[in-house]
Amino acid sequence: MLAWLEQGFHGDMAYMANHGLKRARPAELVPGTLSVITARMDYLPQATPDGWQTVELDRLKHPSEGIVSLYARGRDYHKVLRSRLQKLSERIATAMGPLGHRVFTDSAPVLEAELAARSGQGWRGKHTLLLNRDAGSLFFLGEIYVDVALPPSQAVQEHCGSCSACMDLCPTQAIVAPHRLDARRCISYLTIEHGGPIPLELRALIGNRIYGCDDCQLVCPWNKFAQRSPLSDFDPRAGLSGQQLTQLFAWTEDEFLQRTEGSPIRRIGHERWLRNIAVALGNALRLGADVRSALQQHSDHPSVLVREHVEWALAQGVATPVR
Repeated sequence: MLAWLEQGFHGDMAYMANHGLKRARPAELVPGTLSVITARMDYLPQATPDGWQTVELDRLKHPSEGIVSLYARGRDYHKVLRSRLQKLSERIATAMGPLGHRVFTDSAPVLEAELAARSGQGWRGKHTLLLNRDAGSLFFLGEIYVDVALPPSQAVQEHCGSCSACMDLCPTQAIVAPHRLDARRCISYLTIEHGGPIPLELRALIGNRIYGCDDCQLVCPWNKFAQRSPLSDFDPRAGLSGQQLTQLFAWTEDEFLQRTEGSPIRRIGHERWLRNIAVALGNALRLGADVRSALQQHSDHPSVLVREHVEWALAQGVATPVR
């Protein structure tokens, strides 16, 4: 972890460095913690068809369509998982008596994947995500820090073997070595966590991905075992799957806030949303899509960040027509 931070692989995510070793020492983050209960929640939508990996990868062949990561097409998972973990905590307290606890769902400096791996939820794949033999990697992680000493569960054996599918397919080669991710090159980081201009050398590689990237998970053989969620919370919202970039780019800030209410997408704000779509539109324009007029409508946008990405997009010109 420290070596990863020293190499700057965390990019703009300063909170990862700010909390130092508290991330790896639960009792320093929450004094009195004696055990950590880890949990996972599947998020693949319940109506997902067989062959869904191929369906999702095929979206890359339609440059005028915006791709939103699977996990972000429904309700904000923070709210769903946090509520359920809190209820679980209350049930444990009812059974055991007074229980000091704190619930986390990607909401604090917690090494979630590492804690989950140590507790036997799965193993860390070469893409650094947690993998489970019965559920692949399409699940959210959460934790309950408790002040009770519980019997430890055992870690499981790693089952990636010689497979390097995730590393080979990563569009920006962000997986620089097995189990080592340079977040500064990761499309999920660039489109969600990064607040400034997207590096010029990476823009063309982003393609039509406008919020997150699932590629390393889509090619992982273990995700043939990914489980559908029984919860309607993760069903895709209308307008966030298979939508044309030009339509998404036309959203005003009020429309953005209204359409992303209760969605994890809202956290990036309208400015980053437009920045991401401008990059995707530039990539579509290069492939001959008729999107120039949509871009020109934002050429005088009040945001310097948006204007710069629109200018770049308009300069992409036309190379090969879309078929």
